[in-house]
Amino acid sequence: MPCSKKPWISRRTFLRGTGVAMALPYLEAMMPSSVLAAPTPEAPARMGMFYLGTGMNMRQFWPDQEGLDYQASRILKPLDKHRGKFTALNGTFLKEGGGHDGAYPFSTSIAKGERQRQSPDQIAAQAIGSDTRFSSLQLSVDRGTNYGSQALATISWNEQGVPLAAENDPKVLFDRLFRPDTKEQKAEEKNEFRRRKSILDLVRDDAKQLASKLGESDRDQLDQYYTSVRELEKSLARRVEWADTPKPPVETDDLHGTYEKKMAGPEGSGDYLYDDYAKLMYDLIALAFQTDSTRVISYVVRKELAGGVYPEFNVSKGYHALSHHGNDPQSLEELARVDAIYMNHWAYFLDRLQSIREADGTLLDRTVLGLSSGMGFEHSKNNLPTIVSGGSALGVKHCGHLKLQSEIPLASVWHTMLDRVGVDVGNEFQDSSGLVEALVS
Repeated sequence: MPCSKKPWISRRTFLRGTGVAMALPYLEAMMPSSVLAAPTPEAPARMGMFYLGTGMNMRQFWPDQEGLDYQASRILKPLDKHRGKFTALNGTFLKEGGGHDGAYPFSTSIAKGERQRQSPDQIAAQAIGSDTRFSSLQLSVDRGTNYGSQALATISWNEQGVPLAAENDPKVLFDRLFRPDTKEQKAEEKNEFRRRKSILDLVRDDAKQLASKLGESDRDQLDQYYTSVRELEKSLARRVEWADTPKPPVETDDLHGTYEKKMAGPEGSGDYLYDDYAKLMYDLIALAFQTDSTRVISYVVRKELAGGVYPEFNVSKGYHALSHHGNDPQSLEELARVDAIYMNHWAYFLDRLQSIREADGTLLDRTVLGLSSGMGFEHSKNNLPTIVSGGSALGVKHCGHLKLQSEIPLASVWHTMLDRVGVDVGNEFQDSSGLVEALVS
């Protein structure tokens, strides 16, 4: 009898139901048998760029020691569980950065008011995004671009130097990932999320049929994926159900302002508590990568002149006001407290990517992420809070705390990330001084 062949399914296979086309995560069954016979089936490379406006409290950011055996600083402490999976680069600068116009040159090295160039994420999108539903996704805490203002809502620029609008609503992003864009659904958008069944219920029959063709490893991978989608749906459903519930009136609080201001999430995003909002956005990014809906993400995690006044932060001022600390001990303490919360969210994101198995590693292993700001401390263009995470399977070698011998442009980080995801931009890229060789294995 001839040997039975392992089942093979297309990378572009979707689970389908009424009005639903649900993308699948990377599975072994999507690899041709000739590839499966090799020791390491290759999954796609991904790249993400993340912007934190207004810098950080750099006095409590850098550890005293270098290398992987450093003693964690207060702000980097939340990342301890991922030691060896990220590098904090001490010594990056942004020539046109500093002040509150830093989002403009962040990804392009070109100052506000000058003609912009294509940003690294869009260069990557052209090279590695052609096989995905979305060549790239632009996310932010504020919808649109805010072009012309200091509080720029995007860090993505096309070939003509035009800013690309960002999306900030988790429900919109969820529907973009899992719902086909039809006229009927657009007409019913207002009420559709409340009354619809779970995505998983709608594709149940197709999912069962697929599972019957898969091996145990792939079935486990799908179960994990379905759980992630279900939990995200529950979080969004709770948000929708509470949307029409009147809020109790309370007196103005001198510490945080009115109840409505306390509850408000990022601009235009609805009444999310920021801790919930941040995790929803990172969950959505993880799902977008996992389903290969996109391989390139940009995300403005915090705009300039904004951020920091949320109940779980328990701070007396907004983030921008705290950054003008005047060496006041309380302001510096609260600034570091807020910075640590943002790092907790980043650790949560790395947790999610690390938990998703792919090929012989994890999603984090094949995703390289760059997090930084348009300023360092006290509105300086130097000593930026730059962290590169993930990408070990792409040839990224992590150093824990890497104190550079001399300052390098932030563009060198983008140059290195592009190189690791297989995008050759040559030796001359923006104002880069070359690849960060310490990160290249």
